Amino acid sequence: MFWLILGLAAALRILFLGIKPPHFDEGINGWFVDQMVKDGFYRYDPTNYHGPLHFYILFLSQTLFGRNLYALRMPVVLASIAAVWLALKYDRVIPRPVARLAALAMAVSPGFIFYGRYSIHEVWLLLFSMMFIFGLLGLWREGTLSYLWFTGMGITGMILTKETYIIHLGCALLALPIAYASTMIVGVEDSKPAAQKWNSVDLAVVCLTGIGAIVFFYSGTFFHWNGLKDLFRTFHAWFETGSSGHGHEKAWYYWLGLIARYEWPVCAGLILCGCTFLLRTLTLRFLAVMGVGTFIAYSIIHYKTPWCIISIIWPLLFAFGAFVILVPRTRLVVSSVIACILLLVSLGSAISLNYFRCSSFIEANWDWKRPLTTNVRAFFNAEPYVYVQTYNDIYKLTTPLLDLAHADPRFYHLVGHLMRPSPYPLPWILGDFAQVGYYEHDNNPANLDADFLLVEESKIAEVEKQLHDSYYTEPLTIRPYQDTSKLYLRASVFHDFFPDRLPNFIGKGKQ
Repeated sequence: MFWLILGLAAALRILFLGIKPPHFDEGINGWFVDQMVKDGFYRYDPTNYHGPLHFYILFLSQTLFGRNLYALRMPVVLASIAAVWLALKYDRVIPRPVARLAALAMAVSPGFIFYGRYSIHEVWLLLFSMMFIFGLLGLWREGTLSYLWFTGMGITGMILTKETYIIHLGCALLALPIAYASTMIVGVEDSKPAAQKWNSVDLAVVCLTGIGAIVFFYSGTFFHWNGLKDLFRTFHAWFETGSSGHGHEKAWYYWLGLIARYEWPVCAGLILCGCTFLLRTLTLRFLAVMGVGTFIAYSIIHYKTPWCIISIIWPLLFAFGAFVILVPRTRLVVSSVIACILLLVSLGSAISLNYFRCSSFIEANWDWKRPLTTNVRAFFNAEPYVYVQTYNDIYKLTTPLLDLAHADPRFYHLVGHLMRPSPYPLPWILGDFAQVGYYEHDNNPANLDADFLLVEESKIAEVEKQLHDSYYTEPLTIRPYQDTSKLYLRASVFHDFFPDRLPNFIGKGKQ
């Protein structure tokens, strides 16, 4: 069962990994790695709200395997699979059936799969927060040195990944006394901590290793020492963004809506957290209390992006897994059927989302003037996980351009003008093209004719007056909430891609 669950998790995350174009954030992350190649290190920015570790991992991956989508995404895919492996390993600190059911729910979860196939920081935060809690529970149950390392490296990894580590540390520290106090009301089997099998020297080695890693990465591998100060300065900007939202503000019930739409086992886990006193092990009680606390903490914060959900809900999967030990043995068949139904719904939703609707964006706003059935139908037809995802439209530019360059490297020197704000992920995708310029607002190139152009809507009329050559044109929308740009491909360069078509824009020089 262990290897079947892990194999299923790996298959769902690796298959058709390049099926969707790079997300806006993936393009930004890839661009940061390109800057590291130029500068020699990552310059930590406290207003970027993300630690340096992910960028160094991507730098290593792209150095070894090249600038391509698989090299960009595979490290995160492996981290997502490792999170499922670690959930299985939780059977050392909680009952094995609970750990396996939780790991299976994570393996088939739409959200854990969807964001486990994105090159973003959240999967690392998920993995390291699970390591931290696994270490804490292991120290309570067994007290061995290996669990001390899990705890220390989990904290280190969270600090190196994202500033929200402070939420997870705070919720864990608050959950400890609450869970322990509950044992005075209803007793548990493991209320007394195990004798610790490590000493102060071991603790010093773990702490120094963690501090050394933090100094190494935040200092830009010793080339940017201000990064260490910025590690603390970041919280001023982070608190301001969390309270205002900066365009990503959502209602407090946003996470409830997401789990109702996608994560039915988590819904069951959240409900079962109300039965915390029925759990006969302190470790399970702690996970339930921490899961609810983390969920509430993230609900209070106004700034909400859907990928954060994977680092919020993972403890609730163990509450769902506890379903199998809370139910009397005489009702075990019924409870197993219910669990299977929830997992099958989750798997079906995951397949639909990740392989058929992964780059579409359907937003459904709840309108109280409409009938309830219409609202519910619209809500479940929406794909809120597909958030500011790049449209397949960008293939109109990238496919012919990359095909030419892969066939003949001389085409990497084609001249391109991208004349619109926020064109990501194109700057990363086209990073190997030496003569591509990016222009915003009133900043235009001296000669507008180029081998390809992407022009924002408000500039089209102005640009077309100054073009002299013939072009094939297409409308192109990069992602939601952006105006539709116009793509121009020079006819003399791209004519083989349009064999049955004449250029539909003729410049002054060809008239």
